[in-house]
Amino acid sequence: MATFLYRLGRTAFRRRWYVALIWAAVLAAVGLGALRAPAAADEGFSMPGIESQKAFDLMEQRFPGASADGATARVVFVAPGGEKVTAAENKQAVEKAVTELADGSQVATAADPFKTDAVSKDGTTAYATVTYKVETADLTDASKSQLETVLEEARDSGLTIEAGGSAMETEGGPSGVAEAIGVGVAAVILLITFGSLAAAGLPLLTALIGVGVTLAAITALAGTLGLSTSTGTLAMMLGLAVGIDYALFVVSRYREEHAKGRTPQEATGLAVGTAGSAVVFAGLTVIIALAGLSVVGIPMLTEMGMAAAGAVVVAVLIALTLVPALLGFWPNAVLPRRARKAARARKNAPDLRANAHHNAHNDSHKNAEKSNAGTRWARFVLRRPVPVLILGVLGLGALALPVTGLQLGMPGDEAKSTATTERRAYDALAEGFGPGFNGPLTVVVDAADDSDPKGAAEAISKEIGATKGIVSVSPARFNEAGDTAVFSAVPSTAPTDDKTKKLVETIRNERSGIEAETGATFEVTGTTAMNIDISAKVQSALVPYLIIVVGLAIVLLMVVFRSLLVPLKAALGFLLSLLASLGMVVLVFQQGHGADILGVEQTGPVMSLMPIFLVGIVFGLAMDYEVFLVSRMREAYVHGESPHEAVASGFRHSARVVVAAALIMIAVFSGFISESDSMIKMIGFGLATAVLFDAFVVRMAIVPAVLALLGHKAWWLPGWLDKLLPRVDVEGEALSSRPGTDPALPDTADASDPSDLEVART
Repeated sequence: MATFLYRLGRTAFRRRWYVALIWAAVLAAVGLGALRAPAAADEGFSMPGIESQKAFDLMEQRFPGASADGATARVVFVAPGGEKVTAAENKQAVEKAVTELADGSQVATAADPFKTDAVSKDGTTAYATVTYKVETADLTDASKSQLETVLEEARDSGLTIEAGGSAMETEGGPSGVAEAIGVGVAAVILLITFGSLAAAGLPLLTALIGVGVTLAAITALAGTLGLSTSTGTLAMMLGLAVGIDYALFVVSRYREEHAKGRTPQEATGLAVGTAGSAVVFAGLTVIIALAGLSVVGIPMLTEMGMAAAGAVVVAVLIALTLVPALLGFWPNAVLPRRARKAARARKNAPDLRANAHHNAHNDSHKNAEKSNAGTRWARFVLRRPVPVLILGVLGLGALALPVTGLQLGMPGDEAKSTATTERRAYDALAEGFGPGFNGPLTVVVDAADDSDPKGAAEAISKEIGATKGIVSVSPARFNEAGDTAVFSAVPSTAPTDDKTKKLVETIRNERSGIEAETGATFEVTGTTAMNIDISAKVQSALVPYLIIVVGLAIVLLMVVFRSLLVPLKAALGFLLSLLASLGMVVLVFQQGHGADILGVEQTGPVMSLMPIFLVGIVFGLAMDYEVFLVSRMREAYVHGESPHEAVASGFRHSARVVVAAALIMIAVFSGFISESDSMIKMIGFGLATAVLFDAFVVRMAIVPAVLALLGHKAWWLPGWLDKLLPRVDVEGEALSSRPGTDPALPDTADASDPSDLEVART
């Protein structure tokens, strides 16, 4: 592989104009396709295989034209202190507002709370449900503006008026500030790392090109493949992350090879042949993790995972082709300041070229032996492997302890900031009607095979109403055929309360007896039940997902490192950092420790998809760092260094770049903590802590400590397994024996291209 990639890198360098034009054409083609493609249809969130989804589908089938996806707004009216909404003046203001709400062009109905018994027992609170003819995504700005205008005018009466519901939803996702901050911080870190504006800008430029190609392709194919509007979210995040990382490692290796006296073209070929091999296998581990999201069984996650995997493929291709092509355009601009001055001196004094190459060759050996911060840290760990290992494992283990109390759920309006009207409406309803009012259970009765559908529905309603934990049950509503009924059951506890989860389990466990008595079947759905079912399904899919992803990655790493213990160590280290990160999320967002510092206003269950997101994204980034760091150790070991010397060599060459890559990711993810949306805040915090733990504790401390203790055994592979696994030259061993890689030869550029001769001379 190394030889093939070496040739690819040299070809891209030599034919840089063709490579650049090809990528420009690809970007233009997918961009044009995105502009002409129809908008992606928002098919909503679905979770095949769970009861609440089956009940939801049955409702859509039996109640045509009354889709549960239709937009709704719940407007809450609270009387001033000491007054009641039923007082004449307040009642008149409420009825006027409801009448005006009903005049909206997209409004189907606006229910009068005084006619639908939607007034609290103490008379202080009432609510009106506004139902729209269209789904949330199809609501026009005029409809939203009309709703807000009516509410604002009604507040002049002295009533406190807030609104919640799907009609109040805005376009989700970050505001863009976080991404801008992340890219800005990344630029600063790259500039400090490389000491060159060109070297800092090249990884950012290529990463942005890759993200542009990916997002345009997703948009162009969205209508054809039926992709949802959220498909590109993960692709953008990971495409930017790995795009910067992969270009960063290729450029860093180019600078290293150039410092040894290689000509620019030769240095580029060697960079792609060695660092590029690591990029390929690192990319494969990320792709495995992302493609594995299909195991969970959530269509939206499968789409996001495959789209993000496509973004990684694009990032790998760009690192192997466009990055070396751009190095061909600016071979000296990406070098450190001292190297650029030396290049200019050689250009101005061509007669001294041979001596310059000879001196550069000698200097490279001196620099190779010179210690840097990475070498000093590696030697510190090599001298004290046991204390470092114990401290690292115990520290992460202690942080992982809160995971034992992990509760999964889907936070709703209760997790939003009190500055939002949705949160204030939620609190007002909970205070006026009870905490369970915000999360009623929807019961769907299928009495198609029953001779007395109404009697069966009433019996089921009565049984569920008598269940401990249910405070009220609404009258059953039948479809036109009269064979299906729907009613709501309000729990006494909040939607995210663990008691509500147990209540749903109790109703379902008692179902067989109730169905036997009535002859009809029923299922429990609604937002609360849906969230409970999603949490259960994700939790049950997490272990199989981990086994598949980690198992395949271990096999892949065995091929890369020709070792049994190194891949196992890599996987165990990742699991340790993952659990520690989840523990921090539980500590802050569920238990509330330090929540005020991060601006978390309401603690509660951890988002159901959080563990899956952490595994999919962090596993990929963790394996990136593992491959880039340990591959240099393996390279040194294969070339004759002792196990301890190989560890030090790996840190001397890769530690600074791995640290820079990790800091960039931490900065990008930390930017999302500033967002007001609690779920985005949680994802940003979880990803930032996971990268922090994995890069700085696992890869920088635990990995060298374990390798120091294992010695030669770290690179042991059973003979039968060695024969079974395919051989790939990741270390570039074949390249080291090539005569053309002699750093003293300045004439390795292709003489058929005059521009290459000029590059070689400089």
